[in-house]
Amino acid sequence: MATLITPPTAVTAPPAVGSTPAVTEPQKVDYMNLPCPIPYEEIHREALMSLKPELFEGMRFDFTKGLNQKFSLSHSVIMGPTEIPSQSPETIKIPTAHYEFGANFIDPKLMLFGRVLTDGRLNARLKCDLSENLTLKGNAQLTHEPHMSHGMVNFDYKGSDYRTQFQLGNGALFGASYIQSVSPHLSLGGEVFWAGQHRKSGIGYAARYNTDKMVATGQVASTGMVALSYVQKVSEKVSLASDFMYNYMSRDVTASFGYDYILRQCRLRGKIDSNGCVAAFLEERLNMGLNFILSAEIDHQKKDYKFGFGLTVGE
Repeated sequence: MATLITPPTAVTAPPAVGSTPAVTEPQKVDYMNLPCPIPYEEIHREALMSLKPELFEGMRFDFTKGLNQKFSLSHSVIMGPTEIPSQSPETIKIPTAHYEFGANFIDPKLMLFGRVLTDGRLNARLKCDLSENLTLKGNAQLTHEPHMSHGMVNFDYKGSDYRTQFQLGNGALFGASYIQSVSPHLSLGGEVFWAGQHRKSGIGYAARYNTDKMVATGQVASTGMVALSYVQKVSEKVSLASDFMYNYMSRDVTASFGYDYILRQCRLRGKIDSNGCVAAFLEERLNMGLNFILSAEIDHQKKDYKFGFGLTVGE
């Protein structure tokens, strides 16, 4: 009778005495090649996009027509109530309607935007790249109301791992800011300003920590403002955001929580804050160059309810 012969099994040799398992060394940080941070004035950029959409009340229609690759014209019609200052705790609104005409010039090194409204206001913005590292920004608003016109010029210098800005404005306004990357994810900065017309000055500090999944920022100023924000990227389409605002001069405190949900054809943003204010903003893409907008805001404390809808035609 034939006997069954089992094949020999492989035997793993035990590790040698005194040997240690391989350890992965942490990646060294090249502090001479840190990334350039975002401008100081934009450290809360991600939180503001989620928590402060461009809410409106009433109806609006925006039409943009491109004349060529660089020049375009825009037309906007806005109809809805406008709040007026009042000593009463209740909100007082009056019906208004405006037409806005705009002209845009967009070039890789020069961008010009102009807007004129039927109520007499004129808005203008400028961005010009003077060199690869130096950018000039300007904005101005002219109106027939006394002491309401203003203008500001901003010089932004971009270094390899830092940014600095200088601001000049009407009313003897001077400001400067500086932000520096101290690690691949952490940047620290500060600012100073002087408003000669009001005889006020201030200084502030800020910190920003960002990764691929989150952004955390903190800012404090001698004017009494303390601002904290946090944004968590849940997925490629969903982001959650929160912020905390505190003024230790007036003792005002506000905290808010919001979301930003990007779908294939629409984008939905909303928030709720500690004052009982709930808001939502929807942008629906109906077709190429045609967007439908819905805006809603409910302030339970002031008993103020706002709803708006609009259409945007053109890119």
